[in-house]
Amino acid sequence: MTCTVDGCARPAFCRGLCRRDYARQYGAVVIDAADWRRLTGDERINDLALWLEPGAKTADIEAGMRRLASDLGYDGSLLEFAAPREIRAASLRIFDRSFAVTYWLQAVAIAIGLFGIAASFSAQVLARRKEFGLLSHLGLTRRQILAVVAAEGAVWTFAGALLGLGLGVAVSAVLVKVVNPQSFHWTMDLLLPWLRLGALCAAVIAAGTATAWLAARGAIGRETALAVKEDW
Repeated sequence: MTCTVDGCARPAFCRGLCRRDYARQYGAVVIDAADWRRLTGDERINDLALWLEPGAKTADIEAGMRRLASDLGYDGSLLEFAAPREIRAASLRIFDRSFAVTYWLQAVAIAIGLFGIAASFSAQVLARRKEFGLLSHLGLTRRQILAVVAAEGAVWTFAGALLGLGLGVAVSAVLVKVVNPQSFHWTMDLLLPWLRLGALCAAVIAAGTATAWLAARGAIGRETALAVKEDW
């Protein structure tokens, strides 16, 4: 007997033959055909799971099964075959399609965040014109002042990216380990694409830094140094 239900409490009884089932959303219990006939008297067969020997070719097995069905008087062309990799690929493709909108939501969230960074740094630059004017009197060029603002934007964006990454991983773990088993009765592996996440964080930090620099560039005018006169 093999149990395909995730989290099986009797792995020793299943003799290590547990498999992840991509053909159905619910759990399934597989028993020997002879035991099924003895217990139920049902001789019908509408679904078969085959474990191929190492080196066996799927195409040869399918052709042999169709010939065997034809020899028994059935229409072998009606048999449908699906390899685990094909079922898994189809399941993941449907799953990704159902969550495709999340990529657009992610883009919208990043765009809104960048607009917020631009507005925040524009307001800060306007409020700190006297400070920048003093820096200008001390000898800092406009490019150096913009570099200071861009560095601040990079630091704040880096901190936000780390915080968002941590919260995202925590939410993902809750969804995979808690919500899915309780609500949908199936589980999945939690795999974190660190390379993609790192590239996304780097892109967000770069975009945030550029946004802060552009916001400061538009707010800092040539008359920044004259703003110091307001205190005289």
